[in-house]
Amino acid sequence: MQYGSLQNLVVWQKAMDLAKHTYQILREFPSEERYGLIDQIRRCAISVPSNIAEGYGRMSDNEFLRFLAIANGSLYELETQILLTSEILPNLSEKCDALLKEITEEKKIIRSFIPTIKNRIR
Repeated sequence: MQYGSLQNLVVWQKAMDLAKHTYQILREFPSEERYGLIDQIRRCAISVPSNIAEGYGRMSDNEFLRFLAIANGSLYELETQILLTSEILPNLSEKCDALLKEITEEKKIIRSFIPTIKNRIR
């Protein structure tokens, strides 16, 4: 694979957008969640673009695949936490729904990107 600028990767761009939007909704959480759910959600949201970047930066298709899988796992973790947030903080349910749509889209992007990388390895 030709490794150029990380910033040109749509999968990374969308992950960065998701992380930013996640941070925006976290501002509306009650302060008692600062060291609980907020902290956990923040780590997951950051993990997605970070793992994509780390895998890409290793300049190996096998490593990139591994880190895309890790990023995908973080998306599922983030999805779970946002679903929980929607239930325990119903005033944020509309914003949670918007985040869930972004998470679903990012999962689709990663799943469609993985076969491309696998084909290069073969």
